[in-house]
Amino acid sequence: MTNKNLLILSTIILHFTIASTYAAAETPVPIESTIEESWALHGQVTNLSQKHSSFRSPYSGTNSLDARGRTEETTDITLYAGVRPWPGAQLWLNPEIDQGFGLSNTVGVAGFPSGEAYKVGANRPYLRLPRAFLRQQFPLSGASQKIDSAANQLGGSANENNVTLTVGKFSVTDIFDTNSYSHDPRVDFMNWSLIDSGAIDYAADAWGFTYGAAVEWNEKWWSLRAGVFQLSAVPNGKIVKPDFSQYSFVTEFESRYQWQGQAGKAKLLAIVNRARMGRYRDAVDLSGANNPPDIALVRHTASRAGIALNIEQELQKDLGIFLRVSANDGSKEAYEFTEINRSLAAGLSLKGARWNRNDDTFGLAIVNNYLSGAAQQYFSAGGIGILIGDGALRYGSEKIAETYYSVKIASGLAATIDYQRIKHPAYNRDRGPVSIYGLRLHAEF
Repeated sequence: MTNKNLLILSTIILHFTIASTYAAAETPVPIESTIEESWALHGQVTNLSQKHSSFRSPYSGTNSLDARGRTEETTDITLYAGVRPWPGAQLWLNPEIDQGFGLSNTVGVAGFPSGEAYKVGANRPYLRLPRAFLRQQFPLSGASQKIDSAANQLGGSANENNVTLTVGKFSVTDIFDTNSYSHDPRVDFMNWSLIDSGAIDYAADAWGFTYGAAVEWNEKWWSLRAGVFQLSAVPNGKIVKPDFSQYSFVTEFESRYQWQGQAGKAKLLAIVNRARMGRYRDAVDLSGANNPPDIALVRHTASRAGIALNIEQELQKDLGIFLRVSANDGSKEAYEFTEINRSLAAGLSLKGARWNRNDDTFGLAIVNNYLSGAAQQYFSAGGIGILIGDGALRYGSEKIAETYYSVKIASGLAATIDYQRIKHPAYNRDRGPVSIYGLRLHAEF
């Protein structure tokens, strides 16, 4: 399917979703009486320290992981402030204070080891507003369900069948590509290609947020989602104000089911980005034999599509597994996320009930990330991307293993030890392997 056809199909799905909303809303079922929160305040604090070992490195480039071994830390403090301005609506603001750096200033590995590290860093704490959004829910027929109070969610009740509209500034992955076992670097896995589908180049500024709108049609056993989001003016740039001259269109279908009496979810996601972006082969052809290619010199308006399958399956009440498979158009540069053209990730999450630690969690996962042939040629010639660029490349798939153990210290307070082993960092057989050790402290209030 071409990018144009995929965009047309996604638009039809969105229009069908909205039209069906009005039809289904004709026979609403009264929502069960419950106390509705009119406002709420929640918060979190996370500190993550990471250190990596020294490793073999016969050469390095602009975006290489420092082979000498480094230690870095990041800290973020977030306030989740929400109000209910009218029935069915919630308005949320998330002011946040950030500080710190990712390893090697967040470059050197396509599947970067810290989801708490942004593509910008600072020694001194600074304030920003990553989320400011309005969520409006339209009830359809169906039973009501109790909604617990949580960060960015007011307590109360809602119909299990509903249409939900979210508009404002937030993360695409707040709504799309979620996974119960691997999605939040503050509480579970930390690697970028585990917390999200690695080959999905979702719209985001340097901190992972953007402006946009998403609509969700939720029925008892399935959900259909679609959204439009703003892309940066240039790849991996800052987003200062709304401007949809360059945009990303995302759709996702989710099926909820029971397998041998245990709950499971399967999600199929498609994305099309439309922006000024460069083709790898054009950059290589322009550079000639003696100069490193520069992708910025060959950018023009084009589309880039991607697709992902995301499965989670409960095996027992304390044990679950997950699988993510994703791929994108590998002929063009990565725009917002990272240089991954195909990715396969799988893992498990085990609660500590078996050793009388109900609130502890053990996680284990593996990832294989791949570059397209065109991308391999570009980086072999000395090209630089968003996260990778060693100045040369002897290609090998990037292989990552991650394991963690999270221990509950007190109510709302947990500590996690994490270990990652990365073979062929930035797809380079000449560099690595590297071991990365992490310690995370996380508090919620």
